[in-house]
Amino acid sequence: MSNASKVDLNDVELNEVELEKQPMTVRESGNNDGISPVTEKNGIVKVKIPEEEIKFTGLSKEELLKVAGTPGWVKVRWALLILFWLGWIGMLAGAIAIIVQAPRCKPIPEMNWWNYGPLYLIGDVNSFTKSPGLQGLANKIEKMDELKIKGLVIGPVHVSTADEHRDLRLNDISSETGTLEEFKNVIQAAHKRGIYVVLDLTPNYKGSEPWFTNEAVNTTVVQLKSSLIHWLKEGVDGFLFYGVEKVSTEVPSLWRDVEVIIHNQTEGETKKVLIGITDQSSPDDIAAVLNSTGVDLLLSGALRSKSALEIAHTVDRLYSTHNQSQLAWNIGGRITGHLSSLVGLVHVKLWQLLLLTLPGTPVFNYGDEIGLQDKSTKYPAMVWNLSSQDINETSKRELEKMGSFRAFFKAVSEKRMKERSLQHGEYLPLFNSTTALAYVRRWDQNERYLIALNWHSNDTITLHLKHAELPEQATVVFSTTSKMASGDLLHLAALKLEPEQGVMLKFPYTS
Repeated sequence: MSNASKVDLNDVELNEVELEKQPMTVRESGNNDGISPVTEKNGIVKVKIPEEEIKFTGLSKEELLKVAGTPGWVKVRWALLILFWLGWIGMLAGAIAIIVQAPRCKPIPEMNWWNYGPLYLIGDVNSFTKSPGLQGLANKIEKMDELKIKGLVIGPVHVSTADEHRDLRLNDISSETGTLEEFKNVIQAAHKRGIYVVLDLTPNYKGSEPWFTNEAVNTTVVQLKSSLIHWLKEGVDGFLFYGVEKVSTEVPSLWRDVEVIIHNQTEGETKKVLIGITDQSSPDDIAAVLNSTGVDLLLSGALRSKSALEIAHTVDRLYSTHNQSQLAWNIGGRITGHLSSLVGLVHVKLWQLLLLTLPGTPVFNYGDEIGLQDKSTKYPAMVWNLSSQDINETSKRELEKMGSFRAFFKAVSEKRMKERSLQHGEYLPLFNSTTALAYVRRWDQNERYLIALNWHSNDTITLHLKHAELPEQATVVFSTTSKMASGDLLHLAALKLEPEQGVMLKFPYTS
């Protein structure tokens, strides 16, 4: 082909391209002569053809084997293998060193069910419930569970005539209290919620002497032994007796039989508790009764009508001579009355805080959680509805105060149940005077709790607390007054307590 022909072909190709770039024209409808150009132009469309993707398939088996056998790769493999095992051995050695050097946890001391929460005395069942009798008590078990009560001490409920031992029928429930079937309902309802039932089986509870006259003690204890077996078969978890030092002294051989019956149980059975009550108040006399009677817990006058200094001495003395699982702390009772009547309404929270945080088992009379007071009787009717609207202003204020007492009791009792330092922790006294007391409860590596109490009605006191384990500051957990709020930080070198104020503080364990 000649050069002229080539030029002509190129011109044709260029002209065709130029024509493609020209505006498109359309003939307008109704206008045969006019041609209107369209605003858009045809362009050249460029299509990118992707290059063929090249996939890396790696080395073949033969190639890998060939490379793997080279001296360089053999050395690398051995170096990595040695590093792996050295690292593994190093981590193992480090873990062993941490375990060896870490402080060991102390073993939990031997405890029984009655050491895990408060015991609650219900001396007169009909006064405790609006619905008369034992069936009404069964319906109130849920309320007891809310307070984290661990055991109910009920009664006495058996048939007895004051000072007439011939009328004693320990196996029969008095008709005004209820029936055996209702008592079984109480036990069943309590056990469902992890609450144990203890029966006050004091024989002559209506008379002047708990065990009748000296002549009747022998026959009474003989009847008692068969009665214990009867009530144990019905599901009772323990027994309480007034005047235990009298019967254990006058008929020691028969009393030992009582101990054996209560404590003799087969493996796997719930341990039964033997609780005694004495009028003794000095720590030495209380210790003597504990040792001579063989009771598991002894309620006494140890804390009643004493100054803070005397309370501190009593607690220190009993704690130093007895396992704290044997110690029981109470103020009121079936005969002595209610907490608020004995210490005054203004001190109810102070005593609730003290009883719930001392080393041992706290014991309360029914209604102590709401500040129930004795008036014309030691068995006042329990108040259940704390939000009644159909009352006068005076009653409304009283109910609000009762609600405040109950809320405080519930909060401290729940805290005691959760914290090992408060359940079975060591007791460390820090300060005491005639009106003030401070101590720490601590256990192993758990959080520590400091309790400080001021019974003085007028004076603010400053406690200068110093001990190697104390930090500079501690956090408020509970306060009996509104002067402090939960979460406040207080300086322990100069801890100020308002009149009639108690406080619980916490601080962490440090190694």
